[in-house]
Amino acid sequence: MTNDNEYTPEDNAPQEEDNKVREPRLWRDKGWTAQVIKNDDDEGWAVAMIKDGEPEPALVGPWTMGRDKKNPKPLDANAFGTLVKTASEVIRRHEQQLHATLHKSLMVATDEADFKIMLDIVPDEDDPYAWLSAQDAGNTELARVRVAPNYKLNQQNARAWIADDFRRPD
Repeated sequence: MTNDNEYTPEDNAPQEEDNKVREPRLWRDKGWTAQVIKNDDDEGWAVAMIKDGEPEPALVGPWTMGRDKKNPKPLDANAFGTLVKTASEVIRRHEQQLHATLHKSLMVATDEADFKIMLDIVPDEDDPYAWLSAQDAGNTELARVRVAPNYKLNQQNARAWIADDFRRPD
């Protein structure tokens, strides 16, 4: 009988080989799966890149025909590496776009001070909302109020909020 906190030889055993698959139409490695699929729209082929744990492909694109002009070209290490790089870039751009949609900021210069006004949207399924906040030139938060997620952050609204001593906008 062993205690759960005791060391056993299995603790130091080498881990099983990753779920690597290297077949002509299916590669799985580095947290990604590339699958060559028949293109339903025409006679060609497509490749879908799926990140492990994700339900949908990050990238679907055309795939090259083989020499017989009937079957797809088999996947290989170089193609898989390029596909991983491209799909990772697609995800990165999507995340940047989402961040830009949910987090907006602008600078407002007044006679008294310069302010950075920020709107951070919280996309809750049941109760979405946003935080409107202000920082001074030293990045000290001066105010933070909850607003509707569709609050329009622009120079006019930001100046009005500053002039109203950062009270919650209507």
